[in-house]
Amino acid sequence: MKDYRKLQNGSDIRGIAITGVPGELPNLTPDEAADIGRGFAVWLSDKLGKKPQDMTVAIGRDPRVSGKRLMEGFMNGLGPYGVTAYDCGLASTPAMFMATVFPEFSCDAAVMITASHLPYNRNGFKFFTAEGGLDKGDISAVLRYAEDEELCREKLGEPTAQEDRVRYFGKLVYKPEERDLMELYCRHLRKLIIDGVGDGERPLAGMKIVVDAGNGSGGFYAKKVLKPLGADVSDSQFLEPDGMFSNHAPNPEDPEAINALMTRVVSKGADFGLIFDTDVDRSAAVDGRGHEIARNGIVAMAAALIAGDHPGTTVVTDSITSRQLTDFLENRLGLKHLRFKRGYKNVINKARELNEQGIDCQLAIETSGHAALKENHFLDDGAYLATKIVIEAARLRKQGRTLDSLIEELGSPADEREVRIPITAADFGACGDQVIEALRKAAQETEGLSLEEPNYEGVRINFPNGWCLLRKSLHDPILPVNMASDEPGGCEAIADFMKKFLSSFDGLDLSVMD
Repeated sequence: MKDYRKLQNGSDIRGIAITGVPGELPNLTPDEAADIGRGFAVWLSDKLGKKPQDMTVAIGRDPRVSGKRLMEGFMNGLGPYGVTAYDCGLASTPAMFMATVFPEFSCDAAVMITASHLPYNRNGFKFFTAEGGLDKGDISAVLRYAEDEELCREKLGEPTAQEDRVRYFGKLVYKPEERDLMELYCRHLRKLIIDGVGDGERPLAGMKIVVDAGNGSGGFYAKKVLKPLGADVSDSQFLEPDGMFSNHAPNPEDPEAINALMTRVVSKGADFGLIFDTDVDRSAAVDGRGHEIARNGIVAMAAALIAGDHPGTTVVTDSITSRQLTDFLENRLGLKHLRFKRGYKNVINKARELNEQGIDCQLAIETSGHAALKENHFLDDGAYLATKIVIEAARLRKQGRTLDSLIEELGSPADEREVRIPITAADFGACGDQVIEALRKAAQETEGLSLEEPNYEGVRINFPNGWCLLRKSLHDPILPVNMASDEPGGCEAIADFMKKFLSSFDGLDLSVMD
């Protein structure tokens, strides 16, 4: 039996799809994709109580060069059992979810073939039903089924649709029906802007907006959303899909990527800029002065956009947000801040849980740019957040104000640093737990330090003029250390304390702290 557990990446599937990077051999080829497709058919059939021939699945992809072949492989898993499939072509991850929502599609499930911001040789799968993205346990189940063809046959029966194969470039394949999901999705976003600005069919006339798609899937936002509404997007960059990502990493957190947008906005005199990751489930912005609105800034911006309509609502964020952000959310916007865990599914699931408990929570957002709003199915949708930013920018323009005015009271740490410490111990999970518990105890016993409470991930320590968070990586044998100080250069003292503490443990590579 095959072992596909190594392909699980939290609530996604990711692997090496093609050669090209030395030392990285493919482990996610069309053969594995076929097994995963069959496993997903079993999982979906069980969940919905439907026969495969009664299910409809939409499939899209980002521009990676391996995408088409993985889609072909995935179809070899679904096709034999009669599942109806739509080929949505080049798409965004949030648009694929909407294939389960839009009445024109009403799919039972959707699949996005993407590896987000990872290098060109990687690829993977994200899955959705109308309830949202699959959780970690769901992905584990899909991969268990993928490993066991006999179990799949027991559950699905013998293939009945092999005669549906067609010959394509000399190969017998299952061809899904081509459907234009992105046009429908763009129309949806355009209507949101028209209704939100309330200024006719060209509400963005006179605005210059720069979009940086990083050669991923996001070029549509400039061409098919902003431009038809009157915006000048002529100075946008890297809109053309390029599976090799030849200009910069399609990642709003990448310094090179955000700097490229900052330079473009300032040099072209744009009102502001927007940047997306490869599959457009994350975004960030740059204001007209060239200042980035990312990390804590994008959290503050998203919160400011909902504060007026939802006074006192709770905002769930990941664990590395700053003290200044908490102050802004609670004392400037009048909201509540729940600092939770890293991982976009973690913050989304926590937000859903709060609402189920009767606690109003309208926003779940990571500093990485994953932003999910209750009004939008708690879907982490970079284009939806961008749309809300565009609407507000157009409204502010009528008042003679600019986008940055929304978060002008947000403070920033004077010094910030992140160090990722490799764990070399064989049992890296146990080693990480041991270090975290020891640090918790040391913080309680050291004068001048205190534990941040409540805290839901690792251990977060308050220093006299800053803080430090030590946690385990979600997927890798690494201990990330995030530090921030209210004094210039203040992280040096925090780093010195941490290095001295960590030096007493075997199984850690502390060279990264030199």
